[in-house]
Amino acid sequence: MPTAAKKPCCHTGCKQYAVKQGYCLAHQQQKTQYDKERGNSYQRGYNSQWRQARLDYLSSNPLCVHCQSQGIVKAASVVDHIQAHKGDQDLFWDEANWQALCLSCHNSKTAKKDMGAWVSSTSKNN
Repeated sequence: MPTAAKKPCCHTGCKQYAVKQGYCLAHQQQKTQYDKERGNSYQRGYNSQWRQARLDYLSSNPLCVHCQSQGIVKAASVVDHIQAHKGDQDLFWDEANWQALCLSCHNSKTAKKDMGAWVSSTSKNN
């Protein structure tokens, strides 16, 4: 049986091969440490109160603002924090800092904005 081709590490600029979850050993260890420090979604404030606020916001803002700006009508499914709150509860709950996005626009925005952020934040601690 043929073996699968090796894939490069997902970390930008890394020339090693991925061994676990898309990352080489060094970058997987950094990501695991970052994930531990970051906490789970509930610990970051995404609890039942947030879920209700999210539903209320999406019922008032049902369309993706990024798609609308391009003349596309698409339902929003994510309430995005325009400016990352990074644990700041005032910014977290500030509705002026929220926008309704479809999942693909949210994922695209997050990937562009956070690209490699977990590596730089963990390397500061080392």
